[in-house]
Amino acid sequence: MNEQQRRQIRMKRRSCEVTDPEAIEKILSKATIGRLATTDLEGYPYITPVNFVSHNGNIYFHCALTGEKLDNITRNAKVGFQVDIPLAYLDSQFSDDGSPCKLHQFYHCVVMRGTARLVDEMQLKLDALNALVEKHEKGRSLKKVHQDMPDYKTCAVVEIRPEKISAKSDLAQGKPENVRAELSEYFRKRGWPRDLETIQEMGMDPDSNLD
Repeated sequence: MNEQQRRQIRMKRRSCEVTDPEAIEKILSKATIGRLATTDLEGYPYITPVNFVSHNGNIYFHCALTGEKLDNITRNAKVGFQVDIPLAYLDSQFSDDGSPCKLHQFYHCVVMRGTARLVDEMQLKLDALNALVEKHEKGRSLKKVHQDMPDYKTCAVVEIRPEKISAKSDLAQGKPENVRAELSEYFRKRGWPRDLETIQEMGMDPDSNLD
């Protein structure tokens, strides 16, 4: 990503803002589903979930050779793209008064604006498809996608070139350290899915306790 691509869309909670390119790429590499926003014939946003890969600074996804999102991109190449990774949900048992105002969802997210196009270069299409397969099949030995495969000929690949990117990691960064320690301890004892991951993402020790 170049400096223009890393240009941030301003956000209010600056303590949660992620500007490090490597941290942004980490979120993009971990997220498996992205949401593509195009503009339909009537001017409404048209949002589609897609499997995607971040490759050489651009976003790539595959789809059918025809469809509404491709029609929209042909008319208007300006698109939005968003990914998120949900982490721990802070339930009412954490606060003494059970206030609903203290419920909270921790997460990572990336939002971008850019231009999309249908990839017509054979080698780039192959590279993007193989990068997509590798992302979702890490550690497995699979055949490379090649141009003679029937499925290669019946799918399209779309490239999104980011122009503006905003990223956010909501990990209680603005909270005092004692509160963050209490959150970490609560998640450690609760043991719900994503609790351990959230503790680690917060930079806390999952083996420590306040007892």
